[in-house]
Amino acid sequence: MADPYPVYRRYRETDPVHAVRGGHGGAAPTTWYLFGHAEVAHVLAGRSFGRTSPLTARSAPVPDGYVTLRRVVENWLVFLDPPRHTRLRARVTPPLGAAAVAALRPRVREIAEELVAPLARRPVVELVEGFAAPYPLLVIGGLLGVEAERWPWFREQALALQQAGGTRGDRTPAALDGAERAAAELDGYFHRELAARRTEDRGDLLSALARAGAEDPSLSGSELAATCTHLLTAGHETTTGLIGKAVLALLDRPEVRDELRADPGLLPNAVDEFLRHDPPVQMVTRWAHRDTELAGRTVRRGDRLQLVLGSAHRDPDRFPDPEVLDIHRDSGRHCAFGLGIHYCAGAALARAEAEIGLGVLLDRLPALAPGARPGVEVEYAPDWVFHGPSRLTLSCRPSLHS
Repeated sequence: MADPYPVYRRYRETDPVHAVRGGHGGAAPTTWYLFGHAEVAHVLAGRSFGRTSPLTARSAPVPDGYVTLRRVVENWLVFLDPPRHTRLRARVTPPLGAAAVAALRPRVREIAEELVAPLARRPVVELVEGFAAPYPLLVIGGLLGVEAERWPWFREQALALQQAGGTRGDRTPAALDGAERAAAELDGYFHRELAARRTEDRGDLLSALARAGAEDPSLSGSELAATCTHLLTAGHETTTGLIGKAVLALLDRPEVRDELRADPGLLPNAVDEFLRHDPPVQMVTRWAHRDTELAGRTVRRGDRLQLVLGSAHRDPDRFPDPEVLDIHRDSGRHCAFGLGIHYCAGAALARAEAEIGLGVLLDRLPALAPGARPGVEVEYAPDWVFHGPSRLTLSCRPSLHS
């Protein structure tokens, strides 16, 4: 679904805390869909909710029988609760913080310019495969210290993992089998790389994680390898979606495109508005860890809560004229990176990637030049959480290339 927002609006106006009762005569936990900003923000920041079900001790939506996939995904930082979350996040956050990202910005720009250079000479550009997908993979891969020439392989494994997600409309046993193989491949790769860094510090994030494991025996090799897989795969998919959706927004609004070309200083605020207006992650899950009241409804311990970020960002009680893309808006109150202890550790890097990448595209890509009216073909992945173009083809007449 390219545009889920009319559906969100109907629920937000009529049933903003929507219950789907569990089966087995109501004995199974209820799933709650939250559509309003106040409720979504309350759960994201609240200590009464977590990433792990208190009834099953499970967090990742992986069916039984996929042992490696479950082990890898359940060790991802995004699926952990304290104290494991606290311990692991303390090791991951510093290399992804504002100071580290500021030092990385020149290299991020180099990567963006290297990718855009061949695209600028083509009359037809497939933007996802040509730029939006490899760009964040190469950035985070460089930060980790993996070989740049392996990015197509990493992309293939990342897609295999994503296609087995519990929110995919096309998840099949074959997709789950492929994800199991991809999890095993990536897990083995990062175990080997971490082992190599224990004897040879290369000054990269893999070396920092290897040191962390040596200094803190409570950090298991499985946790560290899974963290690398999470950073390189799931971590890049959000930036890919953000860039693709931002380009679509600019193509629909040439006046915004031209304003950003004229004043690139507006890009940091524009990135936050793109994240608010049409976030690449539409929904996240939490579990109730105790009985609580939410907008007058009783949520029981063990109930699941689906927080619809895309709807919360269009809530007029929080954002005036929420349907309007306004790059001058104070959009900093959005929830695209989460809130509370699970606030995205890579938020500074994602913002920098989007700001620099969009700036280079605006400066170099003929389809985004003043007066350009490119042909656009877009195809969305059948995923209602990771929402964004899986293909975005732009075609310009040769006369527009200069």
